[in-house]
Amino acid sequence: MAQARTDVPTQVSDIMTRRLVKLTAQASLADAHQITREKGIRHLPVVDPLTGKVLAIVTQKSLVAKVISLLSLYGSEALAEHEQDTSILEVAVKDFDTAQADDPLIEVAPFFLRNKHGCLPVVDDKGSLIGMVTSSDFVKLSAQLLEHIGDQN
Repeated sequence: MAQARTDVPTQVSDIMTRRLVKLTAQASLADAHQITREKGIRHLPVVDPLTGKVLAIVTQKSLVAKVISLLSLYGSEALAEHEQDTSILEVAVKDFDTAQADDPLIEVAPFFLRNKHGCLPVVDDKGSLIGMVTSSDFVKLSAQLLEHIGDQN
């Protein structure tokens, strides 16, 4: 009888990112824009530093939409000033779902397909942020599984 593979990821905790770059509600659009450019990050959680709870998520889509809006309103010469004056909470998405670290991947994966979201904050039992799972994490997992299948053939 074949043994079950134990090294195959099955839970959100197996593929989520744990070391996150976070913003606080006091951050500006300029802060988020700089971080996304410098670090190549597409999702930034806005977190209450006292509780660790997620207040909102800055997505690449919401950030780009706001920057384009500011460009069309004020022009490129005034963009930096208006980015600095724009609260991150004006940009961030406040209506979002979360996942738990022990959620089965097979149940979380359809969320990305149904909702066209790129990320899910992962929270503990108290609602504090402990990680982030993204559509890229699922693509990496798919590549690993396909490689594994190829190795078996």
